[in-house]
Amino acid sequence: MAIVILFGISQFVAGQTDSAVIVNDTLPENFYMLHSVERNGVSLPEIDIKEVVIIGKPSTGKKFPYARYQRLVTNLKKVYPYALVVRSKLESINEELVNIPDDKDRKKYIRQTEKNLFGEYEDDIRDMTITQGRLLIKLIDRETQNTSYELIRYYRGSLSAAFWQGIARIFGTNLKEEYDPYGDDAVMEIIVQAIESGTL
Repeated sequence: MAIVILFGISQFVAGQTDSAVIVNDTLPENFYMLHSVERNGVSLPEIDIKEVVIIGKPSTGKKFPYARYQRLVTNLKKVYPYALVVRSKLESINEELVNIPDDKDRKKYIRQTEKNLFGEYEDDIRDMTITQGRLLIKLIDRETQNTSYELIRYYRGSLSAAFWQGIARIFGTNLKEEYDPYGDDAVMEIIVQAIESGTL
């Protein structure tokens, strides 16, 4: 069979020798130019590529808590935007506070900002479950590099931080809880990265 195929190809090529040969350019429209980078005395070609997040397909077997994973995805999709709001608002507040030298005026500005935020987001926060609240506390630490307790203590004082920590403990949460992307929160981190990249 292989001999028949080869013979047919050779006959086709022989028949094309008298006609004009058209050579198509095989260079793709999009190509990348490698640049040379020296590392440890050796020059090597290199190209920058986008980071790729690989997420394995969750198993539906009994050993893997698939339903729990799905709940975590749903909850993170709901609360993650609020963590971004917190980060953005903190950046804005800090920029304003730099321009307010008087301590009394700073406190007044913080109280007014807090009142405005409560008015804007209070209903959304009240609709969150305790589980979603815990996730938000961790995500705030992820986005701001500060626990919720530290943020309250810095902006509202130690007494206010202790008060809200007491309220949080009544509901089984902890404002001092830190985000651990390489430990307890590794699955959470994978989901958040997928949300950020738009793949989830």
